[in-house]
Amino acid sequence: MSKVLPGPTPGFLVWRLANKWRVAVDRAVAPLGLTHAQYSLVASLYGMQRAGERPSQRRLADHTGLEALYVSKLARTLESSGLIERTRDPRDPRAVQLALTEQGQAVTRQAIPAVQELLQQLLEPLGGLGTPRTRAFTDELTTLLDAPLTASLPNDESTNRRTP
Repeated sequence: MSKVLPGPTPGFLVWRLANKWRVAVDRAVAPLGLTHAQYSLVASLYGMQRAGERPSQRRLADHTGLEALYVSKLARTLESSGLIERTRDPRDPRAVQLALTEQGQAVTRQAIPAVQELLQQLLEPLGGLGTPRTRAFTDELTTLLDAPLTASLPNDESTNRRTP
């Protein structure tokens, strides 16, 4: 028998927090011509390039947690906006490497402080960035993100069994 929690479930709260964050980031980066998803790509790419990496679309998808097909679509949009360049990987002709253009770097350098300010606001109730409470919260989120999920299908035999 499953236990019903009083009030909102943790899943509902995670969903609400994720939506709150997405909307806030969308609003913050919209004046720069970006969406939250596009920001996630260019900011990740910015950090990777600073570390000397020129990642493939697949590597960037793995890094951001976005679906590879979605990263490909975002990359094409960002390329048409002049913010990134997509080139074939000389070691693997099937792979596409990504890099920020000069314009992309400039836009990203403007977007990062705006999003960092939002992060500070979001974490203020926990004491702000760098506090023990925020570190513990980050550790808990990481634990949840690292735990594998095995989604059962609606017609999966294991979910349709009746218990006596």
